Amino acid sequence: MNDPLNTYRDALETELRECLEGREGFLFDLLRYHLGWADQHGNPEQPEPRESFHALVAPAVCQALTGGFAASMPVAAAVELVYNFSLVHGDVQAGRVDAHSRPSIWWVWGPAQAINAGDGFHAMARMAMMRLGDLGIPPEGVLAATELLDRSCLAMCEGQFSDLGFQDRMLVTMREYSDMISLKAGALTACAAAGGVLAAGNDNTRAGRFQEAGRMLGMAWQVSRDIAEFWGREGDGFTASNVLNKKKSLPLIYCLENATTAAKREIGSIYMKRVLEPQDMSRIIEIMDGTGARGYSQAHACQLAAEGLAAMEENLPPGGDPTGLRLLADLATGYG
Repeated sequence: MNDPLNTYRDALETELRECLEGREGFLFDLLRYHLGWADQHGNPEQPEPRESFHALVAPAVCQALTGGFAASMPVAAAVELVYNFSLVHGDVQAGRVDAHSRPSIWWVWGPAQAINAGDGFHAMARMAMMRLGDLGIPPEGVLAATELLDRSCLAMCEGQFSDLGFQDRMLVTMREYSDMISLKAGALTACAAAGGVLAAGNDNTRAGRFQEAGRMLGMAWQVSRDIAEFWGREGDGFTASNVLNKKKSLPLIYCLENATTAAKREIGSIYMKRVLEPQDMSRIIEIMDGTGARGYSQAHACQLAAEGLAAMEENLPPGGDPTGLRLLADLATGYG
């Protein structure tokens, strides 16, 4: 049996290409480059598979409600384009040289053009959402979905603002972290979930319930990313630029709240350095392992995903198929 998530990904790829079809010029060459469709000279390339976690929430919700997902693809494309807007700008903010196993836009063409390309993704996202009208969604529904996208994008930017601000602080509370990821990671999955409901023709009450459930899936996904930043998905000790940039994620926050005084001082001394070196990571990970930070973070991700999935399943109509939603919950925790 085919994996529904791969079916959604194929449909998303088609929708994205239709959004950019016929658009020529240097700006769109950069967008296609970032999406993996072209090389630095504009020559076509076969893209590597993308996870597209946030975007896939929309078709999974729509199919669970109606048995089909085609009506939700403009929502999925809009969410995916906003996510790429955040990635392009995030590469500039973090100084990441590589993105998706290739040089990032800012590294090849400079920060100014990268910002321009990110803005292009944002504008394309709004246009993608408006394609709902081509599928028979009434104007008021298209307007509601577009407003939802704008509000979610703004919330995501608020979360990114907080995340960047945490880099200049040693102590960040669990509550502050939770509020940050509910915006930075949860806003887009919330948008996708509610947008999937709207595309399915359901009412605003159900959309609101799915919006909050979708937010929890996004938060679970972010916690799993936090774990991978330190240990890697296979426990291989992968060291990412986010860690070296002193971002404060759940495993580190938990460790600082539960480590011995001596261990806290040692971590503080490491983070007081102007620039962290890769060799500093082995000691930080060793201290975190001593506090059970990884296990706690994994359990927290699983709890968030389970609560989000349960809330969605409770609001399905009789006979609704939650298969895609369950696969997404597994993917959110890093084990799918």
